[in-house]
Amino acid sequence: MEQFKPLSGFFEAAKTDGRITISHIGLYAVLLQAWQDQDFRNPVMAFSHEVMALAKMSARATYFKCLNDLNDRGYIRYERSFKRNQRSKVYLLF
Repeated sequence: MEQFKPLSGFFEAAKTDGRITISHIGLYAVLLQAWQDQDFRNPVMAFSHEVMALAKMSARATYFKCLNDLNDRGYIRYERSFKRNQRSKVYLLF
């Protein structure tokens, strides 16, 4: 059950963090899926459009707000690439 530790830890922290919404939870779940798909390598390398599609987010503003919220609150560390052909880095902080 060690593979569920990051998700369990996130939910434990989110339980007491009233600022976490369903959008944050969905985004974090997608990042965990990407982490698994990338053979559990940290950082997760991701294009925003790929993550947004799987998280069912249509507004870029919502996506970036949630991503920055998770970054600012210490759930992840986000390093945006600013290049269309290069994925951004998302470090999952367990």
